[in-house]
Amino acid sequence: MVCPYSQAVQRSPRMQRSTPRIPSFEQSLNQTGLAQRQPIERNAPLARLYEDALHYEPGTAISSTGALIARSGAKTGRSPRDKRVAEEASTVDDVWWGPVNKKLSEESFAVNAQTALDYLNTRDRLYVFDGFAGWDTRYRIKVRVVCARAYHALFMNNMLIRPTADELADFGEPDFTIVNAGQFPANRFTKGMTSPTSVAISFERRQMVILGTEYAGEMKKGVFTVMHYLMPKAGVLSLHSSCNEGPKGDVSLFFGLSGTGKTTLSADPARKLIGDDEHVWTDTGVFNIEGGCYAKAVDLSAEKEPEIFNAIRFGSVLENVIYNGESRVVDYSDTSITENTRCAYPIEYIPNSKVPCIGG
Repeated sequence: MVCPYSQAVQRSPRMQRSTPRIPSFEQSLNQTGLAQRQPIERNAPLARLYEDALHYEPGTAISSTGALIARSGAKTGRSPRDKRVAEEASTVDDVWWGPVNKKLSEESFAVNAQTALDYLNTRDRLYVFDGFAGWDTRYRIKVRVVCARAYHALFMNNMLIRPTADELADFGEPDFTIVNAGQFPANRFTKGMTSPTSVAISFERRQMVILGTEYAGEMKKGVFTVMHYLMPKAGVLSLHSSCNEGPKGDVSLFFGLSGTGKTTLSADPARKLIGDDEHVWTDTGVFNIEGGCYAKAVDLSAEKEPEIFNAIRFGSVLENVIYNGESRVVDYSDTSITENTRCAYPIEYIPNSKVPCIGG
């Protein structure tokens, strides 16, 4: 079956594959432009990511329930004013240009991409996570994340659909690659840049490049942006919603902007959770795009939201929370760093989740 990304961009000869042969991981990584001089951890075990984050990333700790506590630096939320989409011949007529989708020249995107790669090539260690977006195999795409922080690798391990050992061995070339060099700023003198932060997508190059922000949510939203572009071209509807399923197979969708309660409403102990944020409606039902949930953590408690509270354990990522230095107990009411405290966890950490995450 042809990947929906290939179907959606078949007009672009640069994005067509000439051979069905599956390249090795090293061969596919070469196409990214990485020098591969340093150790590269691919889909590293959770414990290894914990060890590296604790050793190399200041401000990291383990909570009393076993979650990794991470700091995202100066940026504690997404940077919508710094988001750009490359203006390319193959896609220029398919993007709704305006204050949300701002144009970036192909040349400026190339400059930022090279800047990101140059930075990553100087790091002592890198992380790669290969996973999927979309539980319905008819529409799923292969996503590769390249980053220099263990926190980012663990975050995307939770948010993408985790491949089996066989799927990872046959992964081959990704359909889309996120190059996260968020620790390094964009050059403000590059045409189209208005700050040291740049979050840019090129559908032609099948890349997302991040500079000047370490907030992990940019990667999650980038995958959703790609699926928003691809799914309508495949004849299905992408939705910013949460979703659950009743005992009789009835499916409910909860629509709303970020932080309005989608995750809370969908985590109903009487219904099966399909997903908390990103879905696609097809002719046969609804499927989740993600492999995990990204919940607001402010004022979280076991009494108000027991399913989410209990999902915060080994393997989960807590962002920008305050905790007791002795007990490592998190104070979810403390918003001194940001009101946008978050937790990312695999969807199976919710006891009544439905896996595979498909309903209808």
